[in-house]
Amino acid sequence: MFTQKACCRNSAHMLPVTDWLADLPDNVAENDLVEIQFKNTRKGYYHNVNHLPLEKGVCVIVDANPGYDLGEVVLTGRLVKAQMKKNNIDLSRYEIRNVQRLAQESDHERAAAAHAREQETMIKARQLAKSLGLEMKIGDVEFQADGSKAIFYYIADGRVDFRQLIKVYAETFRIRIEMKQIGARQEAGRIGGTGPCGRELCCSTWLTNFSSVGTGAARLQRISPNPQKLAGQCAKLKCCLNYEVPVYEDALKRGEVIGTPVANEEQEVDLGFQNAVGEGALNRFDRHKMNNNTRRPERGERRDRPNRNDKNDRQKPNNNRPQ
Repeated sequence: MFTQKACCRNSAHMLPVTDWLADLPDNVAENDLVEIQFKNTRKGYYHNVNHLPLEKGVCVIVDANPGYDLGEVVLTGRLVKAQMKKNNIDLSRYEIRNVQRLAQESDHERAAAAHAREQETMIKARQLAKSLGLEMKIGDVEFQADGSKAIFYYIADGRVDFRQLIKVYAETFRIRIEMKQIGARQEAGRIGGTGPCGRELCCSTWLTNFSSVGTGAARLQRISPNPQKLAGQCAKLKCCLNYEVPVYEDALKRGEVIGTPVANEEQEVDLGFQNAVGEGALNRFDRHKMNNNTRRPERGERRDRPNRNDKNDRQKPNNNRPQ
């Protein structure tokens, strides 16, 4: 019997969602909408028309155009509408498809075979775009689970006429092509990584709306205008520069000065360490001084001896010696 499992394709750290209302009664029955996550940060909203027992982490087969796709349920119940409102999704304009069924083992195997073509397809797609002289970069390729369609994510500074490129892609890869333009911040979110703070990138973990970041945010916080330190992995200004801007603006209006506590270097802090060798003190390894206030020479060290070649140090003859 097949056991339902989570999609290993989706990273657990890519825009995770916590369903705080999952344990409440009648939470799922109140709303049949579910949020489905696909590769990396791509998500969609679907109707659970068949009233399947869906919960977070379950893989399902959903309607696509054309064919079907395989995704992972990340949110159910009444919080789905709140999530859609947060992402500025208009229900009157957004096409909501249906969840077909729970994913089976054969669905995972077919989806894995389709996803295995993505890396090779991306490299070939970059070469074809370059041969046509297009000023664009193919950042990622995402195959549909049934292998009938692929989304090509590209980055470009301006408008690109890729009508000829789509024809070449369709003839080369024998699939339906969809081109989707993304920015540098969105590309970093799809790829993922670790920031200089030691944590995963905000754009790949929780940040969904990318607001403009200017150098005025750094000047307001009196941060050194060093481009290498202010730029993130996307080569744009770091999104975290905007996090504390409202606090600094309110402080300036009130005439307050924002500072950070300075640690006192002379203050002794008890770290709670214990002596692991009993009552012995750590200075027991120190060499004891000799009684004559001299020290023994270390191994390989020469004693200080008078230089025999120095004429001033030669022993002078004693003229008072009896003849």
